[in-house]
Amino acid sequence: MVFDISKVSGISDYSHEKVTVGEGVDAEKVVVYRVKVDDKVDEMDSKNYVYEGERAFLVIRKNTLEVRTDEALRDLLIEKYESVMQSRYFGRGGIEIVDSGQLDMEEINDLVRLSYNLSKEKEKI
Repeated sequence: MVFDISKVSGISDYSHEKVTVGEGVDAEKVVVYRVKVDDKVDEMDSKNYVYEGERAFLVIRKNTLEVRTDEALRDLLIEKYESVMQSRYFGRGGIEIVDSGQLDMEEINDLVRLSYNLSKEKEKI
């Protein structure tokens, strides 16, 4: 799927890499976009601080893209659109969108921005 992340406002400081998922004949090259996680649980100088690293927020496959979302929105979008299904990468924590034209680019950009924000902030425990 052709997607220009530079056209999505409100996101910055992310990294991306091409990776292979699956094995053998099922192997597929995808582009995974990641954002650094803000650790809001522990202070850096605390002995309990753990560097959280980066968390994926967008996966671009040949004909689809995948984003992280909450359960209620995931269920609503899967019910509303034939081109939306549970994410292979994020599992029940996200959706996969087939490039079919059912969702317009503004909606897709909104979903990418939401995924970025959900991925960036670590929930307080």
